[in-house]
Amino acid sequence: MTSPHAAPTRHRVLTSTAALAATGALMALGAGAASAHVTVSPNQTAEGSYAQATFSVPNESESATTDKLTVSLPTDTPFMSVRVKPVDGWKATVKRTKLDEPVESHGSTVTEAASSITWTADRAHRIGQDEFQTFTVSLGTLPEAGTDVVLPASQHYTDGSVVKWDESAKDGAEPEHPAPTFTTTAAASAAPSGTAGAADAPAAGSEGTATAALWIGVAGILLGAVALVRTVGSRRNQ
Repeated sequence: MTSPHAAPTRHRVLTSTAALAATGALMALGAGAASAHVTVSPNQTAEGSYAQATFSVPNESESATTDKLTVSLPTDTPFMSVRVKPVDGWKATVKRTKLDEPVESHGSTVTEAASSITWTADRAHRIGQDEFQTFTVSLGTLPEAGTDVVLPASQHYTDGSVVKWDESAKDGAEPEHPAPTFTTTAAASAAPSGTAGAADAPAAGSEGTATAALWIGVAGILLGAVALVRTVGSRRNQ
């Protein structure tokens, strides 16, 4: 014979389980949001080519907005061409620096090259809470295959704080503030399919797709928890 206290007890257990599931889902969402980084996605990575590299910059402060971004460019394998795509409300400045060692490019000797790019926002276009902005540049030519192109970035906030995205991975673990990086691949003409580097280039919008999938998963867990509680309550009242 079923104890008269069994149904209420089972109801409390299932309700607690549903609440824990919902809490876990929200904690997972919070962890995902906190792991947003400044990243770079080139449209191609083949050596000797020109790439359109897009930097994605999320605002991670709860009290300030992002008003400036500086990206450092390599000078040991300098880019001979750096062109900036205009962004509404942001002024871009390309700094050129004398190279430690001259570089031969297209039959001429190059003694200076672009060493950094700085974007500065006007008041109306700063990156606010729960927002991000993208900045696209054309870089070329890319160095030989297998080169890690490291593009350290400094993110400035209106409260005076600066986050430096300049750390490298150690022992396979991702650092807290990884530098935007991509690796060059073999020239397209060297691949039988003629698509060398395509598989290595990060897919456009991949961060947004992952975020959307996370939201869908959280919604599914929450709806399932609510349905479970309602079903148990309904059976108890029968």
